[in-house]
Amino acid sequence: MTNGSVLEPLHLGLDIGSTTLKLAFLDGANKAIYKDYQRHRANIKTTLKLLLHKAFTRLGNKPITVMITGSAGLSLSGRLELEFVQEVIACSKAIEAFIPQTDVSIELGGEDAKITYFTGGIDQRMNGICAGGTGAFIDQMASLLETDAKGLNQLAAKHKTIYPIAARCGVFAKSDIQPLLNQGAAREDVAASVFQSVVNQTISGLACGKPIRGRVAFLGGPLHYLPELTKRFVETLKLDEKSAISPENSHLFAAYGTALAARKTEELLDAEELCARIDACGSLKM
Repeated sequence: MTNGSVLEPLHLGLDIGSTTLKLAFLDGANKAIYKDYQRHRANIKTTLKLLLHKAFTRLGNKPITVMITGSAGLSLSGRLELEFVQEVIACSKAIEAFIPQTDVSIELGGEDAKITYFTGGIDQRMNGICAGGTGAFIDQMASLLETDAKGLNQLAAKHKTIYPIAARCGVFAKSDIQPLLNQGAAREDVAASVFQSVVNQTISGLACGKPIRGRVAFLGGPLHYLPELTKRFVETLKLDEKSAISPENSHLFAAYGTALAARKTEELLDAEELCARIDACGSLKM
């Protein structure tokens, strides 16, 4: 209570994916007042507690509504007694709220890839059990070049040639990359070729011939942190400047949409109660 009135609640969206944990706090006007993103390295509980501690230290112990999404979020939502929202619904809410001009979104995660068509009704295409062409694949290919994903992006920015590389499987990709390196191919060219293989895998494997037209939004951690990867998509799809949408905080859109969904949740929590639930639910590991 402040000056005799009830504090307006904040709305927290938790997006717990296969490799990363994202959170976003929105106020009553849907303005993001706090956000964070971190790899959980399969230790969800420790990472979640750390990020929440940082958030509540900044925001104070205010009333909040909470919802969860993400590939690792469904089972966790039950253990924490919090509502779960499907990721496609969460992302759609964020897109409608922040970039409503979007016709198609392409989203890459740690182990999943999605194309969502919005024009004429929502139609989502998602990869299966294979992580080919995702963030995990990019990390694996970066290690072949003795670098990380950021280093791969820096190399790709200086490329001159694109070579064909299979992205449907790390084993097949390695069988393409190793001979190139042995034959003296420039690391810069191989790096850009890895990104192009991700583009080819996403478009051919998910779109399955359905055209990707209009204004295309690029979402998810890999596309947020690796601009050269986004560039390969833009060039392959022949998008002009107005048609390619790379929104600010594109890696947090599912968390934003989950926070928007949380506005309709009746239960109000505070920092202490949420953290107590996390402590009580035991180990949270992938």
